[in-house]
Amino acid sequence: MFKWNIWFLLGLIGQGLFSMRFIIQWIASEKAKKSVIPFSFWVFSLGGSTLLLIYAIYKKDPVFILGQAPNVLIYSRNIYLIKKFKTEE
Repeated sequence: MFKWNIWFLLGLIGQGLFSMRFIIQWIASEKAKKSVIPFSFWVFSLGGSTLLLIYAIYKKDPVFILGQAPNVLIYSRNIYLIKKFKTEE
């Protein structure tokens, strides 16, 4: 079925981080009583996507690679813009 090795564990951690972003966003929205996207959402998105991309490259899965590679750039850009906007205030 599957082997417990460092790559399998890396993939699980990546998926866990990626999934946590939705829980974080849900909790933040419930607290605010409106839809919000906290900074940690982007951090978990970037961390999860990066680990999943590494895992996809290891597995040599072009579909998985194409699905994750753009996300790493998009999430990195969002984090950059958030940080830049906060320093300009």
